[in-house]
Amino acid sequence: MTTGAVGNITRIPELNRRILFTFGMLAVYRIGCAIPTPGVDVAAIKSFFEQSGGVFSLLNMFSGGALEQFSIFALGIMPYISASIILQLLQVVIPHLAELRKEGEEGRRVITRYTRYGTVILALIQGMLISTALEGGVFGPAVADPGWSFRLMTMITLVAGTSFIMWLGEQITERGIGNG
Repeated sequence: MTTGAVGNITRIPELNRRILFTFGMLAVYRIGCAIPTPGVDVAAIKSFFEQSGGVFSLLNMFSGGALEQFSIFALGIMPYISASIILQLLQVVIPHLAELRKEGEEGRRVITRYTRYGTVILALIQGMLISTALEGGVFGPAVADPGWSFRLMTMITLVAGTSFIMWLGEQITERGIGNG
């Protein structure tokens, strides 16, 4: 790419808007990664990640560092990716889903809706498992007030964070650069 081609980027207003929008959404995501989940001792979780490695480091990488800080975006976009993969596999097994795929745009919208529902269900399950693990001392003494109120608050927070990330991705796809 020549310098002239790069210089032309700044002359296209629609492209500038899309680039700025994408950077703005990425900034919102990074801010969300700094907001801790209520009721969790972030220092205990950080020390756990410093001592361990392996799978936990990989999961932390996929969440953009949000898991180590146990932010509201700790689950990242993984529930959405998992739900998408599950639905793609189910399209082979369930004839109704295979027919939806062949219907074009309307079928794609229905499959996207099913993927969103699956994302919320998977995020609820993962939120419950993580909150139970936090209470059980897997990450050390990370919970100040254990119990069902903590579990529900953590589940709701993590599901809301994942849903917000999913929405951000859709907005980037629609108004930004690339596939959010």
